[in-house]
Amino acid sequence: MSRSRTERLVNLVICLLSTRRFLTAAQIAATVPGYEHDSDDPREHEAFQRKFERDKAELRELGVPLEIGTASVFDAEPGYRIARRDYGLPEIPLAPDEAAAVGVAARLWRHAGMAAAASSGLAKLRAGGVEVDGEATLGVEPVVAVDPAFTPLANAARERRAVTFNYRVPEQDASATRHVQPWGVVCWRGRWYVVGHDTDRGATRCFRLSRISGTVRLVGPAGAYTPPADLNLISHVARWSGPHERTRSARVLARPGRAAGVRRWAEQVEETPDGDILTLRYAEPHGLAAWLVRYGPDVLVLEPEEVREAIVCRLRDMAGLAEKLGATELPEQTRSEQGVAA
Repeated sequence: MSRSRTERLVNLVICLLSTRRFLTAAQIAATVPGYEHDSDDPREHEAFQRKFERDKAELRELGVPLEIGTASVFDAEPGYRIARRDYGLPEIPLAPDEAAAVGVAARLWRHAGMAAAASSGLAKLRAGGVEVDGEATLGVEPVVAVDPAFTPLANAARERRAVTFNYRVPEQDASATRHVQPWGVVCWRGRWYVVGHDTDRGATRCFRLSRISGTVRLVGPAGAYTPPADLNLISHVARWSGPHERTRSARVLARPGRAAGVRRWAEQVEETPDGDILTLRYAEPHGLAAWLVRYGPDVLVLEPEEVREAIVCRLRDMAGLAEKLGATELPEQTRSEQGVAA
């Protein structure tokens, strides 16, 4: 369902709940945003009637008790309303500490760029007779900051619209364009992530919002895809960004003025006539090797031996792949990368 239709249905429900008398279709068209049309134009009026019939059917499927009747015996045209007795919220009992917790949650979401949703939720609870303390903090002041990409990605996930954005990872100097079908946005260990299907790679991916640069751009129509039925955003992010303790240390020689991406992750730098010796922390050798080979002859692994062996193994695999493809010699990039383990 598109966002505009969702907003129209919500406005229709509010309108029909706010009246005790039956409202005709013409009165609803004049009251509810989204139904504006020229009633004297047959084509516009017919389009409105089709739209209104679809919306009534949608409300009934959602379980909204839509009543049809007339305000008096003199009315020839039927009207519509929603009886509060059939649609009202049941009593929502909350203990004082529970009401305070709701207030804290609302304040947190206001910080997180969801002010409209937070205000709407509080209004519904207060309409149900629940006194919610929006100023309660329980001794804690929630401070949550979100990135500029939060709102467009959350909207795109809700509307099921694909997006494209520029994404930068620490191991690379330049950002790359990603095309994603977002499933949802979630906070994990104080950071915001979007989880979705990366159409370029044909696989599920997680992206940290703080690494998105520039504008998130919408691509294609709404409702273009369907997320997995058993979707658990937290589990996806936890598997992708789970703790990798970097308990090992490697020493790498970087050419003067080169390998800026490696330098950013160095915890110690030692200047020498041949270049800078960088001390890097890593979790396992093959992951570090896969990253370092991208810098070709600009870096040379000094120690430990397990990282040097991992790089040699990776280069041999690349050479074998080139032979399978029928190359008479290694590609220029591959030959230059052999300098890493020289």
